[in-house]
Amino acid sequence: MTMSQPPVRPPFTVRGWHVAAGVVAFFVLVIAVDMSFLVTAYRTHPGQVEAKPYETGLIYNAELERQRAQAALGWRAGAEANAQTIEVVLEDRDGRPLTGLTVSVLLQRPATEQGRSELKLGETGPGRYAAPAGLTGTWDARIDAVDAQGHRLIAERRLTWP
Repeated sequence: MTMSQPPVRPPFTVRGWHVAAGVVAFFVLVIAVDMSFLVTAYRTHPGQVEAKPYETGLIYNAELERQRAQAALGWRAGAEANAQTIEVVLEDRDGRPLTGLTVSVLLQRPATEQGRSELKLGETGPGRYAAPAGLTGTWDARIDAVDAQGHRLIAERRLTWP
């Protein structure tokens, strides 16, 4: 009696539909994970980044209006860090020096509020204002200049003392 051999299965080979199914499965998985992240993000974030968004918006609108009025004036400011002083030069739109202004400068470090100080500058020449500073390193300067009629210029500059 002869026993018949069970049929021999051919070895597994990757066919085109296997590759297509793998690619589709991969993208379905990626899209499902992305969608779960999106749903979680939308459910956990209220979308509000300010504690008082209305008041912040009003302040922002007032700042935009101040910048429009300042641009209409055409005033320009330059600042220089000298060895022991800070000097600010103020000009109108035609390059003429602005005299008789009340000028102050708020100085603070770029990365921290430590050492923050405000200096009142005196007029040293036509359109030139200065005050002793005695600083070293890099400082952000916020220049605030006001004339007798209440016109205001606010300019920010980064200054470096040796």
